Amino acid sequence: MTTVENPTTAPAADPTDSPISNQMWDVMIIGGGAAGLSAALILTRARRRVLVLDAQEQRNRFAAHMNGVLGRDGYSPRDLVADGYREVRSFGGVIETGRVVTAQTSAEGFEVVTDSGVRASGRRLIVATGGRDELPDIPGLAEQWGRGVVTCPYCDGYEASGRAIGVLLRSVAGAHVAHMLRPYSDNVTVFTDLAGPFPETERRVLEERGMRVETRKVAHVVTREDQVSGLALEDGTVAPIDVVFVEPRLATRDEPLQQLGAEVTETPFGPWPTVDATGRTSVAGVWAVGNASNPAALVPVAMGSGATAALAVNSEFVAAEVAAASAGVGVHHRVPPPRPHRCAG
Repeated sequence: MTTVENPTTAPAADPTDSPISNQMWDVMIIGGGAAGLSAALILTRARRRVLVLDAQEQRNRFAAHMNGVLGRDGYSPRDLVADGYREVRSFGGVIETGRVVTAQTSAEGFEVVTDSGVRASGRRLIVATGGRDELPDIPGLAEQWGRGVVTCPYCDGYEASGRAIGVLLRSVAGAHVAHMLRPYSDNVTVFTDLAGPFPETERRVLEERGMRVETRKVAHVVTREDQVSGLALEDGTVAPIDVVFVEPRLATRDEPLQQLGAEVTETPFGPWPTVDATGRTSVAGVWAVGNASNPAALVPVAMGSGATAALAVNSEFVAAEVAAASAGVGVHHRVPPPRPHRCAG
């Protein structure tokens, strides 16, 4: 199994003399992708003290373009993050490069420690660490990841229109990806070796829809001028393919949540953090957003989850502030439970 990584080394820091360690943040956000930055933007605009700790390991960082994002269709994921950095910082948010290696509760909320030894403390914590794709161990797949080898029909199906599409299954259930891709091309080949025994009924349905089913083992990816041109099979033949849709295993980067004891729920993708509709986990004061809470979240969904969590967090702050003011003047003011603000945009 090939884990798709692109290690980022955090800059050296003196853990005893870091400006981020010298204050109590209202909210600490672990992860600076679409979800984390969306949460940070809402909260900084609400005049909260926000710290984003970003290991720069966004799941889509290998792709040149992201699609299906309103107003940003075809935009670079890296440019989206750069835009988010600028916007969050323009409202006073602080973003630091670093991978959080330890997260724990404290008397006032939470404390985290980065890989460079820097400590930071905050009243609330949003985990936006995303996920990591684990590809099959087929030579050439990882080298083409995000270009000629992709995974999401909604993100990359349209760009494959009329091309020779290969669908590399790792499970029988993954055949639904082939069915999703069929409208884009009359030339779709489904490779089933990695899926194990493949039901005859599934094969017949795929073929009825005009797709070829290939049971031979894929040996390696064939390229021409650094672009996918085929998949070489175990017997030496080459299936002409222009783009490969693969079924990676998605693993959540939930180490901070594990350390805090957050509950998980079994999903078709494996165990995933348990959250409510706002992203709130089983640990009081901790939210999970983006792929850290929803393995199926596309970029727009991840952004929305970050904003939703931010609204919930800020609502808690406002409720606490109203309660404190009421107590200060001796008023027994009933504070309604936090709820999202109704906004027309």
